[in-house]
Amino acid sequence: MTRYVALLRGISVGGVRITMPELGDTFRGLGLEAVRTVLASGNVVFDADGATTADLKAATERALRDRFGYDAWVHVLPLDAVRAIVADYPFDTDEAVHHPYVVFCADPGTVAELAEHALAAPHDGERLAPGDGVVYWEAPKGGSTTTPFATLIAKARFKPLVTTRNLRTLRRLA
Repeated sequence: MTRYVALLRGISVGGVRITMPELGDTFRGLGLEAVRTVLASGNVVFDADGATTADLKAATERALRDRFGYDAWVHVLPLDAVRAIVADYPFDTDEAVHHPYVVFCADPGTVAELAEHALAAPHDGERLAPGDGVVYWEAPKGGSTTTPFATLIAKARFKPLVTTRNLRTLRRLA
């Protein structure tokens, strides 16, 4: 058995309301084991055997679309990968003045595009760094929805490609 983390984008916002018991039931309905939801922001930890992350992503997205009738986008990673991402966070963040985030990207092209933006655009107190399947992002407190990078990843074209988690949430998952 391998332990996985599923990160859902966009639940409990924009009219998509899924309770954590419903979310857990949906994952258990797929035959996944030791299912546990973490926080109310679309984080699920579970065990699976003999499946690829791509298979798990496709199955969970389909199950969520069928049950809740919305365009579900899920990032599925082995728990060990989440632990490595947390360990590799490149900034020594003072959380009194900054929010530490990790932006999970669906493919290497998205990481490259966001990293290119990180190198080219003014950052208004942000720090950005590409990682393995992610972009590390440190946003000034109170600016995590208004900075240039926040504005970029909020664009509709990135909706199916990225999801963001606070480093504290990822530590809890790990």
